[in-house]
Amino acid sequence: MTRIGIVAGEASGDLLGAGLIQAIKARQPDAVFEGIAGPRMIEQGCKAIFPAEKLAVMGIVEVLGHYLQLRNIRSQLIRHFIDNPPDVFIGIDSPDFNLGLEVRLKQAGITTVHYVSPSVWAWREYRVGKIRKAVDLILTLFPFEEEFYKRHQIPARFVGHPLADMIALDSDIREARTSLGLSEDKTIIALLPGSRTTELRQLAGLFIQTAIWCRQRRPDLQFVAPFINDETRRIFEKSLAEFAPEIRVTLVDGRSREVMAAADVVLLASGTATLEGMLLKRPMVVAYRLAPLTYRIAKRLLKIDRYSLPNLLAGKPLVPEFIQDEATPDNLGKAILEYLDNPSSVAALKEQYNQIHRVLRRHANEDAAEAVLALINR
Repeated sequence: MTRIGIVAGEASGDLLGAGLIQAIKARQPDAVFEGIAGPRMIEQGCKAIFPAEKLAVMGIVEVLGHYLQLRNIRSQLIRHFIDNPPDVFIGIDSPDFNLGLEVRLKQAGITTVHYVSPSVWAWREYRVGKIRKAVDLILTLFPFEEEFYKRHQIPARFVGHPLADMIALDSDIREARTSLGLSEDKTIIALLPGSRTTELRQLAGLFIQTAIWCRQRRPDLQFVAPFINDETRRIFEKSLAEFAPEIRVTLVDGRSREVMAAADVVLLASGTATLEGMLLKRPMVVAYRLAPLTYRIAKRLLKIDRYSLPNLLAGKPLVPEFIQDEATPDNLGKAILEYLDNPSSVAALKEQYNQIHRVLRRHANEDAAEAVLALINR
């Protein structure tokens, strides 16, 4: 029997973990998994010692507020895995939590894999030394990351992104609208202010104020917003009641991908959702806000001048992004209407999206599973 320890801390990590578990089981049916898991991983048979939402904390300052709880969880996992050594341990994303865990497990002789590169190419490059101590292999989602690690003599393998495999090269806007019960002939703006409660508290009011700004100029616009759980939906509903009780926003439980596919333009928080929007070939406007102290710290450490994944992957500004003080209803609203008024630029954008999609489409789950099993067999 193959025993695999695995830790994923948020919705995107849960998706990656579930795909990886499924691909490993296809090759190694007796494999068992335990660690920190979300609902998709649990559905694939992973035993959750702790639920994934325990790690879903955003920002430097915010993490400090949960430090003691996170340290206690990590200490318990270290003891558990050292007392019951798995054949391999896989940390999925959540680097501030997982790298420390991986260092301790590797020191104890347990083979370790980190899946999803920390953004060391963007900021806090000093973490490269810790990554070298923490992992036997790092699996990267993007090609430029594999090149970065190889320059630093860290074993790395670019496996592509599972979302690029899951999402068709051509998405059908009519089909998405029909499945959601939305009008086929209306102009629809999707609002995705984030999957974490901390993100919603920073962005919900801003996105609603942007919707007001747009409706004042285009009364025909319709707005749709999906939510990962009841808590994030409640935060948005509270902001809606506060800022714009008169504006009707169609609220959807889950189904964020369908909502994006149904939209003419997507307004969203910077993060994995920007990759989904790009793979769905949707024009997008990206916004992000952090706690002021977190932002000041992060800005001093950042080495990049672009933040959203489409812009990073293209190596140039494909989509408009507005961070912190630049994220205003006026800026976001103008960028949304710019797309609606310029269909030729939208067509050119979609072609560039398509080129990136093809690069990332590499059967990532299967490639990652083969890499993990090769380490075990080694």
